[in-house]
Amino acid sequence: MPGPTSTADRDAAPLGEAFRLARESMADGRGGPFGAVVARDGAILGRGANRVVRDADPTAHAEIVAIRDACRALGTHDLSGAAIYATCEPCPMCLAAIHWARIDRIVYAGDRDDAARAGFDDALLYREVAAPRERRRTPMTQRDRDEALRLFAEWLANPERVPY
Repeated sequence: MPGPTSTADRDAAPLGEAFRLARESMADGRGGPFGAVVARDGAILGRGANRVVRDADPTAHAEIVAIRDACRALGTHDLSGAAIYATCEPCPMCLAAIHWARIDRIVYAGDRDDAARAGFDDALLYREVAAPRERRRTPMTQRDRDEALRLFAEWLANPERVPY
């Protein structure tokens, strides 16, 4: 009797699909070398390829596109129990989206240094996220905090709110 399927075996097909999506997108001239798949229990829930240039949308990274596709398919913002498979280590924006979607696991192929050598350097983003607000390249100004606090209080008082 064969033993249980290893995690590496379970990861091979969805990661292979992410590579297929990236290659298809590059061949069509739609995007860069990035593909991603969201899967749970062996089923692919969402697919994505880089569409930044095609859609004129700087947020249309493969991981974001795959998360949006999975959420639409399931009718929920909560992808608990899922894994995301990406051809490259997710950038800080994609990591944040993965966190907000409650995805449990990330499997990636190339890392951020590999991407930088191909012209996709996100080192600045990692430095910016880690920097104190007053030292970031894009100036940030806080205003009307009291109004924001009232807004948060209204949210907390709403018994019909859907937490996320």
